[in-house]
Amino acid sequence: MADRLTARAAVHALATDFEELAAAGAAGPGGADDGPLPWAGYADSRARATARTGEEESVIHGLASIGGRPCVLVSFEFGFLGGSLGQRTGDRLEAAYEAAGARGLPLVSLIATGGSRMQEGMIALTQLHRVARASARLRAAGSAQLAVVRDPTTGGGWATLGAGADVILALPGAQVGFAGSRVRPADADPHAYTAESQLAAGQVDAVVPSEELPRTVARWLQALHSPGSGTPAPAPVPDALSATGLPETGWDAVRQARSPARPRADAYLDAYFDHRLPLGGDRCGGTDPGLRCGFGWREGRSIAYVAQCGTATRPAGYRTAARVIRLADRLGVPVLTLIDTPGAANDAEAERAGAGAAIADAFAAVAGAGVPVTTLVIGEGGSGGALALAAPGNTYVTPDSYFSVIAPEAAAAILKRSPDEVRATADQLRLRPQDLVELGVARAVVPAAPPGGGEAAGGL
Repeated sequence: MADRLTARAAVHALATDFEELAAAGAAGPGGADDGPLPWAGYADSRARATARTGEEESVIHGLASIGGRPCVLVSFEFGFLGGSLGQRTGDRLEAAYEAAGARGLPLVSLIATGGSRMQEGMIALTQLHRVARASARLRAAGSAQLAVVRDPTTGGGWATLGAGADVILALPGAQVGFAGSRVRPADADPHAYTAESQLAAGQVDAVVPSEELPRTVARWLQALHSPGSGTPAPAPVPDALSATGLPETGWDAVRQARSPARPRADAYLDAYFDHRLPLGGDRCGGTDPGLRCGFGWREGRSIAYVAQCGTATRPAGYRTAARVIRLADRLGVPVLTLIDTPGAANDAEAERAGAGAAIADAFAAVAGAGVPVTTLVIGEGGSGGALALAAPGNTYVTPDSYFSVIAPEAAAAILKRSPDEVRATADQLRLRPQDLVELGVARAVVPAAPPGGGEAAGGL
């Protein structure tokens, strides 16, 4: 089980400065004593909770600095009626969102809650509407929302502040799930309700040990902020990492792109960024190990990235990519995509997982982005599965890459040609890097960096 810090201890473990804002709201319908229902003994329960914790509600909020990065910080006190959400909790949460919006700051939530407060009935449950509306307003204002899910994070708190955040970090061993331990089916697998299981299912972006949390959150606050106004400058095009020359034939291009020795996405990302923060999962229960997504820091600014790793991209990968591109667009952060896939996964499982809809969503995310998207094809560019993540009019290619309407083997089969015509078909498809530039599909062939490092002077 994860450590259960008090609300204030959790704040002080994370933030270097914290200025608590005044509590908002008063008692709801039915008076201050036993709540809006009224519920006999509720006032006594609240009084005992206050005596035990020193808090008057289940959340505190205020202005904070984390690693020198300002934010509005919300922290739950699980010792106060299980961190449950009541009307006064809703008052404070709404005030926190409004403070973040008014100041143009990100909102960081340290969550530990068992859900809605039963003693306030439907009044408590409708606080989720308030939180959702406040979150939507803050999202529209362009501020980021980051959640740290502690132990436990269940019920409406998970389904609003937690799962609704842009970035979700979890503490190791934390209980995380919509259903709390007392209301789950008797035969439910308890592992399914852990931070680690939610990470594997694509519902959480990272599990972060408590000692690493301040540095990780500070880096995220840095990455989720784009200074200035207006359209940001495009992400610089990465240098090619291979000195391979241009291919003579179409089949040579295919062979070079499929070479096991060719540099892959991880090598490009490591060379390009000073550091990077991964985002994992489509928030629909799926992950794609063949895709890297997240935000990185390069030469003093944030750039979002989506990088294929040479495998067939799965529906969860396209949904994750669309999520990252839309987040970057909302925050004014440019995007870099690296193309390297033989194509979209086309097995039965992929079809059941909605391959077509996921690819369509990725196309829509790229097409609708107001921030610049820069694309570099670093290996195989296989059909629509690659094109879905390519920037129209701002795509570059490396010498050891190709881009094709379909793989030459598949093209030959569709055209009812014999296998010995595959190489000739590759030439006819005009898929070489230099062909792509001549056709206007790519802007330039990007060479390797010159000796001594630094950006390449330009494309070929």
